[in-house]
Amino acid sequence: MPSILLALLTIVNWSSLAFLTVKVARLPSTFSVGVALTIGGLVGLARVRDWKIPRQTLLIGVCGIFGYHALLFAAFRLAPAVEVNLINYLWPLLIVLLSPLFLRGHRIKAHNAIGAALGLCGVFLIASGGRVGLELVSLPGYLLAAAAALIWASYSLLTKRVAPFPTGAVGAFCLVSGILSMAVSLAAAAVSGNITALVPRSSEWLFLAILGLGPMGSAFYTWDAALKRGDPRIIGALSYLTPLLSTLNLVVFGGKRLTPLSALAMALIIAGAVVGSLGGIGGSRFRAARHASAASIGVKGRSDGSSRRDTDQRDDLSAEKPFR
Repeated sequence: MPSILLALLTIVNWSSLAFLTVKVARLPSTFSVGVALTIGGLVGLARVRDWKIPRQTLLIGVCGIFGYHALLFAAFRLAPAVEVNLINYLWPLLIVLLSPLFLRGHRIKAHNAIGAALGLCGVFLIASGGRVGLELVSLPGYLLAAAAALIWASYSLLTKRVAPFPTGAVGAFCLVSGILSMAVSLAAAAVSGNITALVPRSSEWLFLAILGLGPMGSAFYTWDAALKRGDPRIIGALSYLTPLLSTLNLVVFGGKRLTPLSALAMALIIAGAVVGSLGGIGGSRFRAARHASAASIGVKGRSDGSSRRDTDQRDDLSAEKPFR
């Protein structure tokens, strides 16, 4: 399957995450994360031979996947879903801004700073409700959503620093993260004496299964496969479609309300992410064109030189021959 189709499939998959998360919000977030990730990891048992990876790679994968989803699920329980969803999708912008810290040869330029400013304006509108004072009631949820975005951006960049690993290894990330999350949930329930809180209803089991097979399972595999097969700059740019589709899912299927302020914040965040990464594709195209031009000039120069040498040789041969 072409990389673009794999990326689009992943984006559609991820766009359902917020809607499905709201459906299991009654359950402890660590339990929901654990069940869904375990299901996603079990799917990867078909490629268990790919799970032989360095411990550092496994640690990065577990911290990224477990930490991101645990914080995101908790944020949905503490703040309005639409706002949490929009703050969460600051991660494309954070990938651009944090690249100099994680990867060599990546500097923050003017368009990166402009993109960061636009994104932060969007977050401010969400967190403040358009007023100077922050809405302290929802502030913990907003902070958790921002932390989730930071963890996912860091995880995405750190995977570029480790040795290449097969896509099937993602199953190990999911399974270990799922088991760890359920262990934390069981320990917390045992301490509080509220084990019954970990018993999902029949409808919640259905949504947990869909989460594990979809946005918290197969999506990780298709995303990794897309990045391995295609240009990560183009695939990364497509990820800006995710907050649009995700928020629309909440509005259309989840019965949530999209206020004009939320729409403006969404536009600012997406604009910030796009502007912040403009140099990635545009700059590379310019460099590619410059290299192609230089190569063309070099080939032309060598061709002209060869032609001149051939002409000189023919002239020399003609001079040596007697006239008839």
